[in-house]
Amino acid sequence: QVQLVESGGGLVQAGGSLSLSCAASGDTFSNYAMGWFRQAPGKERELVAAITRTGYGTYYPDSVKGRCTTSRDNAKSTVHLQMNSLKPEDTAVYYCAGTASVLQNRYFFKTTDYGFWGQGAQVTVSS
Repeated sequence: QVQLVESGGGLVQAGGSLSLSCAASGDTFSNYAMGWFRQAPGKERELVAAITRTGYGTYYPDSVKGRCTTSRDNAKSTVHLQMNSLKPEDTAVYYCAGTASVLQNRYFFKTTDYGFWGQGAQVTVSS
């Protein structure tokens, strides 16, 4: 099983940028498709980005498309989320998540698709 630990996050002004990282351990990282989710107070957890096992495929919902970029380094067992042009509505706890996949080029969209989660990192965007 894989263990996930996020780092980064913090407080940033609207229009600013922030980067999150997620370090994996305990299993072969390249066997896992990865995702980034966020959850604001009183709201459901929602997908921010998804990336395939190889890293060649990425997906972003419309809410963050063009502002967020995810990438992974399988040699270092890490996945990253770069967020630009941040808005106050981006304020949330951000989670990285992993799911073992037999398919190298598939990504996953739902929270229920993922079995492994990091502890979360707070991102606060001030107006």
